[in-house]
Amino acid sequence: MALGSKELATDQLDGFDKDRLVEELRKAKEELFNLRFQSATGQLESHGRLRSVKRDIARIYTVLRERELGIRPEVLAPVEEATPAKAEKTRKSRKAAAKDDSSVGTEASEEDAK
Repeated sequence: MALGSKELATDQLDGFDKDRLVEELRKAKEELFNLRFQSATGQLESHGRLRSVKRDIARIYTVLRERELGIRPEVLAPVEEATPAKAEKTRKSRKAAAKDDSSVGTEASEEDAK
């Protein structure tokens, strides 16, 4: 079982965009600084929290790096369920786009033929 914050589990980090991950990283580093300061002054009550915050930071860095390398996919926009009306509009727009694409291709081939 992975230790760390329950709100920063890997599957939840997958749903965050890059800006949100950077913000979570900033918060975690700030918390780690405060925990270290409390530890140095003898005010820290939960020493296990230091370890879990460090793991959260490492987890965020890992997700960011994996996205950079293309190992982990970027966040995708939530998919809307298509209603019949939307599906009909989509089909019509696809047909129109295909028609436009085919006419563009023929114009280019006619110009190439000259």
